[in-house]
Amino acid sequence: LDIGLDEISTAATMTTMTKITTLLLFLAALAKPFEAFTAKPQTIAARPAARFESLVVPVPRVSSFKLNAITADLDTVALVAGQENYGFAIVALGEAIWSFAQAPSFAHAKVLAPASIAAVILVAVSGPMITSGDAGSVALGLEIATGVSILLGASYVARMVANYSPSPKEAAFAGLLVAIAGFFSFSQNLVVDGFVSLPSLPSIPLPEMPLGLGEDIDTSRY
Repeated sequence: LDIGLDEISTAATMTTMTKITTLLLFLAALAKPFEAFTAKPQTIAARPAARFESLVVPVPRVSSFKLNAITADLDTVALVAGQENYGFAIVALGEAIWSFAQAPSFAHAKVLAPASIAAVILVAVSGPMITSGDAGSVALGLEIATGVSILLGASYVARMVANYSPSPKEAAFAGLLVAIAGFFSFSQNLVVDGFVSLPSLPSIPLPEMPLGLGEDIDTSRY
């Protein structure tokens, strides 16, 4: 009887363990498909981060040295070109007053008009723009001063080619030289400092001459 009870107990134990093992395997089989729907925050967050890092375009940074150099260039242009602008206005107005004083008359007062208008534009308009320190204002002020020098130079040429001039034409010639100098100075500041870019000429294709490397040279006689 003892042997029969032991066998029954062992068989019951084995049956219970088999059921437990089968249940665990069944639960594992059910849990496996749900892994596809399980959120993995670390893995999903890491991939977009790496993808966005690869798409980020590095922004070029302007060093403080370059910014200081640009500011220094504008300050230099404002100082030099501003002095030339106001100096040009003073010289042009002085020449007109001197020429009028040589033969003061109502008919000769027209010699004051071009220089007076140019002086007002140079002092009230282009001068403050050139000395402002702003790149756009400096460029526009230099362009205005360049145009004024051209128009004032044309007025000097008109006085020189006139049949009669109450004042000496040498004064008009001196004014023309000053206007030419002002034109080249203002236009040079526009081009050299990069405010205006000149159009480049198209490249002309030149014919190419084939040069041999010595393959066809008869070297048997050497």
